[in-house]
Amino acid sequence: GVAALLDELRHGGVKTAIGSSSKNTSLVLHRLGLDDAFDAVVDGTMITRSKPDPEVFLTAATRLGVRPGLCLVVEDATSGIDAGLAANMWTLGIGPHTRVGHAHAVVAGLGGLAWADLAARLDEGAWTIRRTAPPAPDHHLETLFTIGNGHIAVRGTTLEARPGEEAASFMHGVWDDMPVCRTELANLPHWWQIDITANGQPLRDRVGESYLSLDLRTGTLRRVLTWRPDPATELAITDERFLSLADPHTGAVRVSVTVTRGQAEVRLRAGLTGHVDNLGLRHWDITGQTAAITDQARLALATRTRATSIGLAVAASFAAGDATYDTCDAWGQPAVTATRTLAEGATLTATKLVILASTAETPDPAAYADDRLREAETAGWSGLADANRRAWAEVWATSDIVIDGDPAAQLAIRYNLFQLVIAAPRIADSSIGAKTLSGFGYRHHVFWDTELFMLPFFTLTQPELARRLLDYRWRRLPGARRKAAAGGKRGARFPWESAGTGDEVCPSWVENPADPAHLVRIWTGDLELHLDADIAYAVDQFWRATGDDAFMRERGAELIADTATYWADRAEWGADGWYHFRDTMGPDEFHEHVDDNLFTNQLAVWHLDTADRVLGWLEARYPADAAALAARLGIDQSTRELWRRVASRIAPPVVRDGVSEQHAGFFDLTEVDFALARDPRRTLSMQQVYGIDGTALTQNLKQPDVLMLAYLFPEHFTETEFLANYHYYDPRTDHELGSSLGPAISAIIAARAGDTSAAYGHFCRAARADLDNVRRNAGDGIHGASAGGLWQAVVFGFAGLELREDGWSTRPRLPAAWTRLRFTFLRRGVPQTVVLTAEIE
Repeated sequence: GVAALLDELRHGGVKTAIGSSSKNTSLVLHRLGLDDAFDAVVDGTMITRSKPDPEVFLTAATRLGVRPGLCLVVEDATSGIDAGLAANMWTLGIGPHTRVGHAHAVVAGLGGLAWADLAARLDEGAWTIRRTAPPAPDHHLETLFTIGNGHIAVRGTTLEARPGEEAASFMHGVWDDMPVCRTELANLPHWWQIDITANGQPLRDRVGESYLSLDLRTGTLRRVLTWRPDPATELAITDERFLSLADPHTGAVRVSVTVTRGQAEVRLRAGLTGHVDNLGLRHWDITGQTAAITDQARLALATRTRATSIGLAVAASFAAGDATYDTCDAWGQPAVTATRTLAEGATLTATKLVILASTAETPDPAAYADDRLREAETAGWSGLADANRRAWAEVWATSDIVIDGDPAAQLAIRYNLFQLVIAAPRIADSSIGAKTLSGFGYRHHVFWDTELFMLPFFTLTQPELARRLLDYRWRRLPGARRKAAAGGKRGARFPWESAGTGDEVCPSWVENPADPAHLVRIWTGDLELHLDADIAYAVDQFWRATGDDAFMRERGAELIADTATYWADRAEWGADGWYHFRDTMGPDEFHEHVDDNLFTNQLAVWHLDTADRVLGWLEARYPADAAALAARLGIDQSTRELWRRVASRIAPPVVRDGVSEQHAGFFDLTEVDFALARDPRRTLSMQQVYGIDGTALTQNLKQPDVLMLAYLFPEHFTETEFLANYHYYDPRTDHELGSSLGPAISAIIAARAGDTSAAYGHFCRAARADLDNVRRNAGDGIHGASAGGLWQAVVFGFAGLELREDGWSTRPRLPAAWTRLRFTFLRRGVPQTVVLTAEIE
């Protein structure tokens, strides 16, 4: 079928080349009658390195006059797919998943394929994450293949629950107490599991490699594997799962078992497991359960968190055709089994539909789950899948980013946006934790990551979700007021780490992983003040982008004003005639206990000015609301005058050769060892190299505070000042192993500085944080701030989108490989589409 396909491609104007390390390539083509089938031939006489080196394909692209990112490699060998990926080309694998499953798309053969089929496969590849999973648990892959629906998420562990996995599912709002970190989301009863046994052998004990694929268009995770339970028997197993974006309470699992050799008695055990823990800590008491077979095989499990008394109900139905059913009612593990003997070539397909509900959403979760389960049974797998597909299509219509010329970037941006979407709460009074809902890292606590890194994506694509995230902060103002009062200050100070109540849950001491006998003091909850201004900035940005006056009137003004009161009370008047913020810490957490951190100081100035402006707007538009708010918060004319006085007299930074000092005394610290900092072999962060105290004595940066300030407020820097600060602070930043928040913002800064090559390097660091586990900690969960920052890097960095009161504009600085960039955003509720193209030589 290859000759016919090549003929169609030629007539369709598609350029083709063949690449091989063989020096007999032309002779082989001649004997096959394909002398003129290709526009270019690259053989062993033209290259010096064989696959998996990309030289052969890069040479072919050059001879065709086509950029690598616009090429499709068709290969049947593992090394060939590796070479195509290394060349940053799209790849189509021919053959079994075990050999070419890591390609963007896979087909059994080319026979009968037309150009339209290849185009469809390319489209599929642009939306699909594929990996081969080893027999042993891989915590990185468990995180990578997390799926969810904005209320519930589940890590990409196996259906059969292999020993050593960090299996977990989380639901927004289901908090329970824990030591040290105070509270965390409770690992839900395991609802997705289906144990598979064949001829008496359990799958979990004898499984080999499997092939995983995640369809980002629908959030459906698929696994394919071949299993030999005994020497005479071979099975092909496919399982799929999704959490419905159309219904935040619904999950669905489907598994198919086909006997490809021999005969097998297959037994499927679908259960609900309440005996789960959070890395050793139990949160649930079992309060009830059922397992019954009537018109359907159904399960139910009721649990309650041990400290917070949140009730949870899980209801499931299980159908496996004409199999023989039985029940198992072990306490905390109700289950239904389905058994059937399969001859060679026969298939057993089973579906498990699940509803999860908590007392955080409904007073009777058991009754709610039972009612919704019957609705799900009526819809069935296909009906639920269709509704889920439609819901995702609506999201991608406003959120997708299309990048031509860079397959790796295309997949990376879609994957990161997918992880943001599935983590944003759709019904719960909640927010997005630093590690989303994908793992145990940071115990699901909410940081400034949400407001400055993730929220802009939602503000400009799904403003209803952005408002929910800001509502979370407004509802937790009482906790922020308690934190301010505990420090003897007026107003509201939001906690560095927030959870259910809005009180501080940042631990003061944690175990030193290098020396468990000693504790490490954590100062962020005490010293990082900028979160108040970060939230105010997000509120103001949301207001300007959406024009949502109702939100500002009812909630935003209160958020901004009460936190401004804290700033004014926290500022210290100095003998030098300036106000200071002493003993603080900026985003650069390599330097603790510093005075006059520039990022902190300038955000305080902006915040105080903005609070005065917003209250002025409220007084002019809604005087009764303004008077009520001022009375409730104790804001009188003297308070407003203090805001203005502090804002006008914040200590200015020391400026040297156009560079603004990050904090008082920074210029006097020991210079960076640039040879060490830039050593590609370095595997430790600069703080790990020098230690916490030693790093504080150097100019090594975890992330560049001054450049982050320049990103948020570019108008505060002239072009000369901006470039001076960029060239000073960027090389002093530990981009590789410092903060995961930094690279995406550094990409924007570098793009604005005209350093597009460096910008693309920073972009790739952020893009690969979870896809490639570059920091070796992706097993803890998704880097949510990096995901949100990646969207900003594309939109505000490479596209150069600038929002103004009277409209918007772009200042494109596209990476060299990108031939076209397309995205959509909402301005005051009206969709705006941006299409940028590059000159192609």
